[in-house]
Amino acid sequence: MSALELENASPQGRSGPDRLLLLLKTRGQQTAAELGKAIGTTGENARQQLTKLAAEGLVETESVARGVGRPAQFWRLTAQGHGRFPDSHAELTVGLLRHIRDLLGPEALERLIAAREEEMRAAYRAELGRLEGTPARVAALATIRTREGYMAEQRAAEDGEGWLLIENHCPICAAATACQGFCRSELAIFRDMLGPGCTVERTEHIVHGARRCAYRIREEAR
Repeated sequence: MSALELENASPQGRSGPDRLLLLLKTRGQQTAAELGKAIGTTGENARQQLTKLAAEGLVETESVARGVGRPAQFWRLTAQGHGRFPDSHAELTVGLLRHIRDLLGPEALERLIAAREEEMRAAYRAELGRLEGTPARVAALATIRTREGYMAEQRAAEDGEGWLLIENHCPICAAATACQGFCRSELAIFRDMLGPGCTVERTEHIVHGARRCAYRIREEAR
């Protein structure tokens, strides 16, 4: 299955190995037993499939201590495994950004990012404009970002203070790595869409080596 097919296929339409890759992408490292349970099979069956994926260079293991006893073996995606999920026209995009910077100067690149930002603001505002309350707006942001390829989800923060907006994939990762103005711009959009009564802080960043991008959202005390 191709990278694009892997991302867009329904859960029922994915093969066992593809479902394992998607689980590791969206949930992070897990044991074979945990993965087997998630796809409705045994841990041993999942381990056999993971071993085949490891032979293809898509997954790897890490030993993690869990109290007393032998360390547990956790499976995670390799860089090649992450590459199974599309980064839209990565080489072309990075090349164009480089040419814009070299031929027209960094100011032209900033104008390009600013124009994209304004376009995104208008589109997001059209969808969020009538929604009331932070929970509804955070949920709508997650829906929009998923539609754009970010595999986004939202949930209440574990400490009960605010929410997390999580993006398990970045379809523009190559461009964002080459020019982090894209990341800065998107954070500004989130803050604008959620309004002055909220704080939005990026707590995990794919560009800096994290598995995902995560944003902590809190309502300010009134």
